[in-house]
Amino acid sequence: MSDPQVAVAMLLILLLAIFLGFPVAFTLMALGVAFGYYAYLNPGRMWRAYERAVEDGADGWTLTEHWIGGFFNNRIFDLFVNQTYSVISNDVLTAIPLFLFMGYIVERSNIIERLFGTLYIATRRVPGSMAVAALITCTLFATATGIVGAVVTLMGLLAFPAMLKARYNISYASGVICAGGTLGILIPPSILLIVYGATAGVSVVRMYAAALLPGLLLAGLYLIYVVAKAVLQPQVAPKPTRDEVGHYSVVQISWMLLTSFVPLAVLILAVLGAILFGLATPSEAAAIGALGGVVLAAAYRALTWQRLKESVYLTARTTAMVCWLFVGSATFASVFAYLGGQQLISDFVTGLDMSPLMFLIVAQIIIFILGWPLEWTEIIVIFVPIFLPLLAHFEIDPLFFGVLVAVNLQTAFLSPPMAMSAYYLKGISPPHVQLSDIFRGMMPYMLIVILCMVIIYIFPQIVYGLPNLIYGG
Repeated sequence: MSDPQVAVAMLLILLLAIFLGFPVAFTLMALGVAFGYYAYLNPGRMWRAYERAVEDGADGWTLTEHWIGGFFNNRIFDLFVNQTYSVISNDVLTAIPLFLFMGYIVERSNIIERLFGTLYIATRRVPGSMAVAALITCTLFATATGIVGAVVTLMGLLAFPAMLKARYNISYASGVICAGGTLGILIPPSILLIVYGATAGVSVVRMYAAALLPGLLLAGLYLIYVVAKAVLQPQVAPKPTRDEVGHYSVVQISWMLLTSFVPLAVLILAVLGAILFGLATPSEAAAIGALGGVVLAAAYRALTWQRLKESVYLTARTTAMVCWLFVGSATFASVFAYLGGQQLISDFVTGLDMSPLMFLIVAQIIIFILGWPLEWTEIIVIFVPIFLPLLAHFEIDPLFFGVLVAVNLQTAFLSPPMAMSAYYLKGISPPHVQLSDIFRGMMPYMLIVILCMVIIYIFPQIVYGLPNLIYGG
């Protein structure tokens, strides 16, 4: 087999291992080291000291020592160490554990429950008011955490039973929770955008500015659908009676909003504003957000030693997963490129003579399909780098491509049969709620995601407008 064919075999084995359920990060590292050992194999250099020892008539112990030393004298081990160091010392990734900690500590405070209740009361006259309140709460909470499983699970415990009790259609209610919970990987401050920026070499600050309007656009399209569905089919979201909602004056509602909605919104805007306007780096703003999350939890009397310990533990675990994925991906990609796999793919794609639009469509379809079995972290650090070198050939801006990928990856949590949002929600739902009901509720939101991508392509200023306004063209 030629080296490029070995590289293709390497990629196919990776896909097979992922589908079989092997840990992705360690599979990447194992394949990178194993195939890298073959790629960098140079017996004359590696066992030179051993051969000299044989010529000198050294004893068996010395020969064994030199042979083992020669075995580990392969350049793949140097590459692995260098890649590990470069990932761990990457300043951009420092923001990840801080944003994660902010999300986990906010999740464990009781602010979300109060926020949902307040928004439901404030929007009580809007068709589908409870679904609207759930979607807005999901959007804010997802933005603060960026952790899809946490948002869907918590909102599934808070809002989903309340909607079922209010006689909402099961599919309608479940779709709102699942779709709203995924917005955190798109709307800044998003960890996905940090990971993409580090992978593609794109400024995280510009990524945040570029993704803000598309994220709000998608949330707005979701909101329009929720209200329109309630207007056209009132039976899916019955209007609440005055007794069900209660009697509240404007002053009371304003005070409830001030004590529940405003604090979290101010925290998010402070973190995001500090980044966008250059007042702080993403890492510094993330530190501010982490401190703000602790202050919020303390203000709501939800800060306990147990909750703090849980937040730190979950932060360390998730951060380690992301970092090891980066290490494995960097090692795998380096060996894959050295064997000629990247060039083989590049030559194949460029030989198809596709237009930039056709390339974008094909790339997004592949990412959409990969979203069925894989998490967004695996797609970003393993497969997106395969497309990145091709962007220059098709004259596609990595910033624009990254935003489309971030929007597209919403479908990774919404597309059956491996829609993780559905399984998160099913795990905490009453027994009578079936997966088929949840899947039916999510399908319209997948179409809305595709519509959003089309709008972004037709009107690229949705992506470029804010970065150009703040930082110049």
